[in-house]
Amino acid sequence: MPITTARLILRPWLDSDRAPFAAMNADPEVMRHFESTLTANQTDAAIARYRQSQAENGFCFWAVEIPGQAPFIGLVGLGRIGFDAPFAPAVEVGWRLAQPWWGRGHATEAATAALAYGFENCGLDEIVAITVPGNAASQAVMRRIGMTRDADGDFDHPNVPEGHKLRRHVLYRTKSKNVLF
Repeated sequence: MPITTARLILRPWLDSDRAPFAAMNADPEVMRHFESTLTANQTDAAIARYRQSQAENGFCFWAVEIPGQAPFIGLVGLGRIGFDAPFAPAVEVGWRLAQPWWGRGHATEAATAALAYGFENCGLDEIVAITVPGNAASQAVMRRIGMTRDADGDFDHPNVPEGHKLRRHVLYRTKSKNVLF
């Protein structure tokens, strides 16, 4: 299953990923567009969900490594939207990288590969992406990978409390014919 790009490998989760993933999820800057940082136990539960998604769906948010340089830099992949939203059911593409790897094109490269996998190997017709309006970096990645903002689809995330500054989310979409592999 590993997905190989020019510089990266998207692969199943290893037990050795737990500590660096927990450290990344505990970084307030990495998690600034989420409600809070995650504990080690929450990180372990996330890895279990990703492994289960891979087994059930043939895709998940995979661990990402740079061969010969960094055994773990973050996660990139696909996941089923697990909450009630007007655009669901849907599969989303998403990413989260440790700070040292920001601004190097890794999210764009890996997300492009994840889209290709979803369209070519899983037969998906459409993939969405969501984030908060203030996450300009992720929205830039969404545009670079061929996604288009669906402003009419913007929504209040039902898992974020009313009144919370991160409740509002923007929606991007792409169909298989829009992506250049």
